[in-house]
Amino acid sequence: MQASNTVPATFLFMKPAVSFIATVCIASVCIAQPAPDSIAHEISLPDTKGKPVRLTSLKGKVVLIDFWASWCVPCIKEIPQLNALYKKYKNKGFEIYGISLDTDKSNWKKAVLKDNIKCLQVIDTEGEVANEWNINYIPNTFLLDKNGKIVAADPEDDALEDLLKKLLG
Repeated sequence: MQASNTVPATFLFMKPAVSFIATVCIASVCIAQPAPDSIAHEISLPDTKGKPVRLTSLKGKVVLIDFWASWCVPCIKEIPQLNALYKKYKNKGFEIYGISLDTDKSNWKKAVLKDNIKCLQVIDTEGEVANEWNINYIPNTFLLDKNGKIVAADPEDDALEDLLKKLLG
């Protein structure tokens, strides 16, 4: 019996489907947000005075990375709670590394002043860090331990405070 050179029609549709699924799976792994228990990617962005601030300069502190923007209503609504947490824990080794995704620096600086934000603020006008971290929505936060390891992504208010108490002793 001779083998047929024809391929059943169902197999013709499977190859593109399998290729598509494999591409989606690979892409999602390559551009996924940093996972808990991984070391945070290095970030270096300018602060309100234009001076670059590296995330690794905060090693030894518990850090909340907060992606936000002045035009984001949910972000602005979170500011009072973040200000309160910062005030309560800053002397115990807690820092907030606020990353604005504003494209207009003046809007960002006005929001920092208006909302009386005292924690460290930097800006990602080009969205490069947001893309590297695969930030698809804001506000978006990551809590890091003193070694720069991601402990939690987007922890709820009570969970965040519980984690801070645990990490800061």
